[in-house]
Amino acid sequence: MKKLITFLSICTTVAILALPVAARNLIAQPDNVMQDACSQEAKDALYASFREKRTTDQAKAYDDAKKYLACPPGEVTEASQKITDYLKKWVAAYEEGSKKIKYRTLLYNDQKYPEAYAAGKEVLTTDPENLKVLVDLGANGYLVAPLKNPTLTADALAYATKALQLLESGKMLEDWQPLASKDVAVAYLNYTIGTLTLEKDPSAALKNLIKAAQFETPLKKSPYTYAYIAGAYETGPYAKQSEEYKTKYSGQNETPDSKLALANINQLVDRMIDAYARAVALAGTDSKFASAKTGWNDSLTTWYKYRNNNTTTGMDQMVASILSKPLPPEPTPLTSLPASTPAATPANNSGAPGNGNGTSTASTSTPTTPGGTTANKTTTTPAAGNKPAAPKSDRPRNR
Repeated sequence: MKKLITFLSICTTVAILALPVAARNLIAQPDNVMQDACSQEAKDALYASFREKRTTDQAKAYDDAKKYLACPPGEVTEASQKITDYLKKWVAAYEEGSKKIKYRTLLYNDQKYPEAYAAGKEVLTTDPENLKVLVDLGANGYLVAPLKNPTLTADALAYATKALQLLESGKMLEDWQPLASKDVAVAYLNYTIGTLTLEKDPSAALKNLIKAAQFETPLKKSPYTYAYIAGAYETGPYAKQSEEYKTKYSGQNETPDSKLALANINQLVDRMIDAYARAVALAGTDSKFASAKTGWNDSLTTWYKYRNNNTTTGMDQMVASILSKPLPPEPTPLTSLPASTPAATPANNSGAPGNGNGTSTASTSTPTTPGGTTANKTTTTPAAGNKPAAPKSDRPRNR
């Protein structure tokens, strides 16, 4: 029996030695030692340390404040209540500030978008109109699209929309960093809205994408911006108007109304040609755009030939000069045919469709279709294509 008791004692000693140091200390300390950590002297020391560190080492100050508040209040005096109230407010502000730092670090430094948006949402739960958080999350929103997360995409779109609404209502930020200015923020917010709504509502997305291209940001020099604009024209107003044209005029003789409808369609085609030409020009010889550029150039060639009697004469010259011209706005719908309808094209029209004031100079004569055949009684227009591939670069940080 004595041997058994000795063996058990040895096992108990080994088990205690195996515990973490802090746990062993707790086991060894009597209650009065534990209570000393919350004595008035100990609390005074914590508060003094807090005051010393609150501006130079806020993490240490936060730790001191939490320890102070964790102690029983003891005898409550007016002075001790003021200290407690102040520490509670300071701790709450520190924790709220930590959330803001956390989401920005995850967003801009770590590029961990799901985690960043989750952290940002915590801030917006208690402060739903925090413009800084909305701008940061909204301006980066287009980057979540490749993640194929519907909830995250919906949140990003909502933040961008809300941020833009607040900015348009007159709200401002004192510090736009890491974005360079309000203009940069507005450009990227529009870009997020445009890219995230392009598939469901290309006509509405088109307006945001054109707006995004107006400001001096990397978006203005990105081929993806103009590929998106071309895709928005193609799958939005062009697809709608060409379908209406087929429904109303298919199999019928040409009439003034059908010629007017075609003139309006051709205005859109000219805008598509302009946008695809910009995408091709900006892609240049950069290898990272090589695959996408092939598709953009194919689309450009198809539409250019449609508007130029099935030839590409002048197309290369147009591409070479296109970036020296401003991006044209959406065309104003024609309500009557021009007095004369010269066969103006992007090639002999200086690369820009229309004349810059919403009046089309496009030909309304019977065009050649992409298949190379000439339509007789009715005009066959090219089928609308798909939206362009999503970009993987051009982040809005440090702009």
